[in-house]
Amino acid sequence: MEQTRILGARKRIALVAHDNKKKELIDWVVYNKTALSRHELLATGTTGRLIEEALDRSVKKLLSGPLGGDQQIGALIAEGQVDVLVFFWDPMEAQPHDPDIKALLRLAVTWNIPFACDRATADFLLTSPLMHEAYTCSIPDYSTYIKREMK
Repeated sequence: MEQTRILGARKRIALVAHDNKKKELIDWVVYNKTALSRHELLATGTTGRLIEEALDRSVKKLLSGPLGGDQQIGALIAEGQVDVLVFFWDPMEAQPHDPDIKALLRLAVTWNIPFACDRATADFLLTSPLMHEAYTCSIPDYSTYIKREMK
């Protein structure tokens, strides 16, 4: 049986960036300030602080990524509390918390939320008409996995 979840017109957008990508994300956020003003923003620690300073606007800040912020966002995705993930990650530099990053991206796919890992995809996502209206999101049926785990 297919389940659905409504992503409201006002999206809850999680913003994350690796150190080498923070400037790029901040530039993107400033460029899209008007569009983002219609949505709720949350971010990992340092990224959230930088976004607040750049936009002069409150952002819900979680822990820094390596200290558990990526996992906090993953938990919020699993709980249906994040609608969109924008994660500017650095493919050229190994991160000490790579397993957390992979888990976060896996959760975005698992719970079928839109996500972008680069500026071009973030631009397409933010300018989609669906970004500013309610959207019914299908949630895959994982009951067979749950039953298997309970055995």
